[in-house]
Amino acid sequence: MSLSLARSARNTAGIVASVDWAALDPAEARRLREFGLDEGVEVELIKPGGRFGGPAAVRIGRMTVALRRHVAEAIEVAVAAE
Repeated sequence: MSLSLARSARNTAGIVASVDWAALDPAEARRLREFGLDEGVEVELIKPGGRFGGPAAVRIGRMTVALRRHVAEAIEVAVAAE
């Protein structure tokens, strides 16, 4: 099953299935690549963005970063079916 990182279950690790690089500003895309985010990388939604589109806390490897909601929406994550 694949869904956007912004809509994935909290505290559940998933694997990046794809990233819609065209939906991101070039600076945002560069920042994600600098974090090592690409297909096949394990990510985990720690804290979803707020009701009004606040940033989400996401674990990429051993680091936790804040991502804007539209950035988290551009990342498709494969999660194990329960």
